[in-house]
Amino acid sequence: MKIMRTPIIAGNWKLNKNPQETTEFVNAIKNDLPKNTDVETLICAPAVDLPALIEAAKGSELHVGAENCYFEDEGAYTGETSPKVLNEMGIDYVIIGHSERRGYFHETDEDINKKAKAIFANNMKPILCCGESLETREAGKAEEFVEGQIKADLEGLSADQVSNMVIAYEPIWAIGTGKTATADQAEEMCAAIRKTVADLYDETVADKVRIQYGGSVKPANVKEIMSKENIDGGLIGGAALQPDSFLQLAHYKD
Repeated sequence: MKIMRTPIIAGNWKLNKNPQETTEFVNAIKNDLPKNTDVETLICAPAVDLPALIEAAKGSELHVGAENCYFEDEGAYTGETSPKVLNEMGIDYVIIGHSERRGYFHETDEDINKKAKAIFANNMKPILCCGESLETREAGKAEEFVEGQIKADLEGLSADQVSNMVIAYEPIWAIGTGKTATADQAEEMCAAIRKTVADLYDETVADKVRIQYGGSVKPANVKEIMSKENIDGGLIGGAALQPDSFLQLAHYKD
């Protein structure tokens, strides 16, 4: 039987939308979102859109998130985003370790681990992304690879911190490609991630941590994906850019 963890449907807008479009999007969805106790909804937007996102989401069920931050609160780090300031602005979640950050910007597990600690230190929650390439999966090393990411990225985090964070499994081969892991493939890896957390901490922590699947999730497949025992949400790209589509995802239980 599926343990009752609050599902979390999160949009990752990547490098899309301007502040006006952000306001229009939130205004189009905010009165029709599920109640917080049923399904938690979240939009993670580019840094330049965050003030508009926060303002538009006020008084609604929508949580707000950033797509990245640095691991220092302040200093001579031109172009970076301060986790301290994100917290002061009212941000709830920060995505870290996305394959695009790892791939295009060469972020390491050490960087991601430092970011996780900085996010918790500033009273926000990380959404930690992990996932393998097609080459790694075809070599039969997908679980081993993802387990290594999880172990390195959670290094030094407390049981309480891990219980309250979100882990997002995003197979690189299914991001923006139109390919989707089958619900069974996604469940298999999310179960392996939960087992890794149990091995690192204990079953209680593993039962509490929410694990999302990301990779071409859309209204047509969200119900099947969300029916799986170890999948507690979606980290969704393209299908979260249109209000109607996002609302369909948020109301997958209906």
